[in-house]
Amino acid sequence: MNNAVATPVQNINIHFNETQWLQALFLLADTQSWLQQLQEGLIWQLPVKHRKKLLRKGSYLSSKALAHILERHYYKVPRHPLTGKFTIPIPQIVACIRDACQQPPLTMPHSPHLQRVLDTGMPLGHDPSGNTVTTITVITSTGGEIITAFPCVLPPQQDL
Repeated sequence: MNNAVATPVQNINIHFNETQWLQALFLLADTQSWLQQLQEGLIWQLPVKHRKKLLRKGSYLSSKALAHILERHYYKVPRHPLTGKFTIPIPQIVACIRDACQQPPLTMPHSPHLQRVLDTGMPLGHDPSGNTVTTITVITSTGGEIITAFPCVLPPQQDL
């Protein structure tokens, strides 16, 4: 009779196939690297000066974030009617995002994210009320990844 008691590590190893897990990990890592290269190639295709600034750690524009920005805030995409809309061409939107990311970050109330606000002095689009705006707001993570951008500024938060 064996009186040995199985430890938690032994129980985990019974159902863990390390070889398959490592293969999946390396496949995902390689796929992620490949997608990263494709994403950066897409940004490089934009006719925007200094686009390399959009791929730095301090202001990283992913294809996912750019797709979100254009889906929600580009006037040619008829979704999300109650949001601010850019009415300038996509390369100009990206250039404005790049320029806004050079501004000092501001904290956002009740959020871990940061915002950068830039008044371009030229019409960029309109706010949710339809007013023409010259200001862009870029929201980033504390690590510098661009989350979203839109024409106008966030309304001030009311204290409860």
